[in-house]
Amino acid sequence: MAVLLAIQGLPRGEVLPLEKETTILGRHPDCDIVLDAGAISRQHARILRAGEEFYVEDLGSRNGTLVNGVAIRGRQRLLDRDRIGLCDVVLRFLERAPGRAVGPPGQAGEDAATAHGSTAEMVDDERTGSHATVMSRVDISSGSSSLRLEVNPQAKLKALLDISRSLGGALRLGQVLPKLLDGLFAIFPQADRGLFVLREAATGRLVPRVVKHRRESLGETVRISRSIVRRVMASKEAILSADAASDARFEMAESIVDFQLRSVMCVPLIDSEGEPMGVIQLDTADQRNRFNREDLDLLASVACQAAIAVENAHLHETALRQQALDRELGVAHDVLRGFLPDAPPRIDCYDFFDFYEPAHQLGGDYYDYIPLDEGRLAVVVADVSGKGIPASLLMAKLSSDVRYCLASRRVPCEAVGRLNRGFCESGWADRFVTLVLAVLDPLRHEVTLVNAGHLPPLVHRGAEVIRAVEEDAVRLPLGVDAEVEYVQVARPMEPGDCLALYTDGITEAMNPAEGLYGFQRLTAQLAGGPTGVAAQGQKILDDVKRFVGTHPQSDDMCLVCFGRKELVTGDE
Repeated sequence: MAVLLAIQGLPRGEVLPLEKETTILGRHPDCDIVLDAGAISRQHARILRAGEEFYVEDLGSRNGTLVNGVAIRGRQRLLDRDRIGLCDVVLRFLERAPGRAVGPPGQAGEDAATAHGSTAEMVDDERTGSHATVMSRVDISSGSSSLRLEVNPQAKLKALLDISRSLGGALRLGQVLPKLLDGLFAIFPQADRGLFVLREAATGRLVPRVVKHRRESLGETVRISRSIVRRVMASKEAILSADAASDARFEMAESIVDFQLRSVMCVPLIDSEGEPMGVIQLDTADQRNRFNREDLDLLASVACQAAIAVENAHLHETALRQQALDRELGVAHDVLRGFLPDAPPRIDCYDFFDFYEPAHQLGGDYYDYIPLDEGRLAVVVADVSGKGIPASLLMAKLSSDVRYCLASRRVPCEAVGRLNRGFCESGWADRFVTLVLAVLDPLRHEVTLVNAGHLPPLVHRGAEVIRAVEEDAVRLPLGVDAEVEYVQVARPMEPGDCLALYTDGITEAMNPAEGLYGFQRLTAQLAGGPTGVAAQGQKILDDVKRFVGTHPQSDDMCLVCFGRKELVTGDE
């Protein structure tokens, strides 16, 4: 995978993967790579992937984009190790993260990472019957409360204060980890190298995140013992190998052999739930100044503070991702809301009432008013299977398909049949849609209904409530069988008649005792309803709200009522 390696303006060595086809760099929080500097434009530049090739393009930024010190014009191909300059930020483009992990088949390369200009990789080095020369252990499974106090308490306090001061306002993990290592190098002057290995929450993989050398001459490749890291995390014990060169656990760690490391400390990072997140490892090649038990005790104490900082950084990044997702969902909500009617139609002698409330930001229920020829009006209510983004996208498509089919087929049942065939051919797999279509002819005072697997529309007439479509006229939902032949039922609209169309978010509304609102209660509310379509619709909603009480809404709710006005003296 290609990456950008921070050289200047960001924590040196921070690795920024290029995982998308297009990666936007800029100051705005919605950018894929956020560069928080005043001179950077909101959307400064982008990197595009075309097959195996990568290109960089300036997005009309104020200060331009440089490649190897030269301002670019248009789109320019990136070559391995090219330097990309965005004001004070300099990034090196690498066609692939250096280094290749050595391990069982299928693991090669998965645990390699680059940080601070060094390549770090996890190595499986445990051999049958080998035993580590562990000189000392510290149990930190319960956090700082279980730490031994053999080391000078003043030294501990100073170390913690120095670490806290060095973190300052750092919130991102890429800022926190280098600052923690800087603080550790100040506390442990004999340390030649330090590194963080963290466990990925999603996959559980152990990934080297940051490596720091005191002397650049120590080289560019660090091989980290996966077995030692796993052992430290499993036991939640900090360990000290005072003679790493003779420690069987480190036999295959080439960095110890090549750089003649004499002493290694490895300490777990424990989160607030008592679970290991990763480790800190410090090592030294100075055999005259090896780490001792007091060093291990001090590092274990510092690790508790480091774990808090790492966990906070994770939480901060999670919060930022959630904020970005919420913004995107908010935009999607507004877009999808635009597919629904702005207001009920106005037709002489008829009144309309509608209500729609998704359970989440994005819903799958749908209703619409569609004017047809000869003054007719189509009223559609539908419920897409499932919830969330997939259901919302399907609802958006359904909205345009319904209008097209009604425009191309005058007979309502034929329009629904064409809609069903198109849906089946779209390849939505296990998705389906229940739908009821009511075509109102206000001149003839007649409504024609087609029911595709939807809940029965109800007609309130006088003191009774009847089903507008009997069960023998109900056909399968859209998307189940392309060969279904839909039928239509025509009913007169008498003065005072009210037709109610709804989704299962009404009938399956749940109260705190997990009881359902139900079809019978809906029918009773319609039967005892007041005069007027709007009053009847509002009465149903008020009753549902009383029934639900404090129980959270679990499904989208949609209700559409329309009816013919009562005749008054003088009407014909």
